[in-house]
Amino acid sequence: MELEYLQSVTKQFEYYKLLGEKTFYQLQGNDFFWQYNEESNSIAIIVNHLWGNMLSRWTDFLTSDGEKEWRDRDLEFESIIQTKEELFAKWNAGWEILFAALSTVNHENFNTEIYIRNQAHSIMEAINRQLAHYSYHVGQIVYLGRMIKGQHWETLTIPKGKSVEFNTEKFAKGKHKGYFSDDLK
Repeated sequence: MELEYLQSVTKQFEYYKLLGEKTFYQLQGNDFFWQYNEESNSIAIIVNHLWGNMLSRWTDFLTSDGEKEWRDRDLEFESIIQTKEELFAKWNAGWEILFAALSTVNHENFNTEIYIRNQAHSIMEAINRQLAHYSYHVGQIVYLGRMIKGQHWETLTIPKGKSVEFNTEKFAKGKHKGYFSDDLK
């Protein structure tokens, strides 16, 4: 059960990482820094926050509180990232530490109690909490990308008006095991 859960949740994290990246690849340099207004977050700000959260939550995941003393969460919502290259570096660094931490979870330590801001979580609760948090922010990234690209946006999943065609193709393949990433173009 634990192994199946870990494999499934890893696939889910991979899916959301891929959605973000498929959005990034459609954007130009300045698009990453566009803000709807002064109070809203740019894609770069969201990535900076995800990076900070991932470093804090997944560093020493099994042995220390997920809210590290060295984390400056408020600074994550400032325009820190200045280039597309820096954005990609932080994006990849955050995901790398997440996947490395997940790979340390096994049958022997699966029942370890995890703390986030001094609140106890099972490993499953802690992982699910982060999966929900990251999918929320990746959804924001995708939405911003779609707003920026307008009519030039290339859909990441099933194109508008193509659901019947997509489902016909899926059902023609017969039953199979798969994850959401199977629904990406």
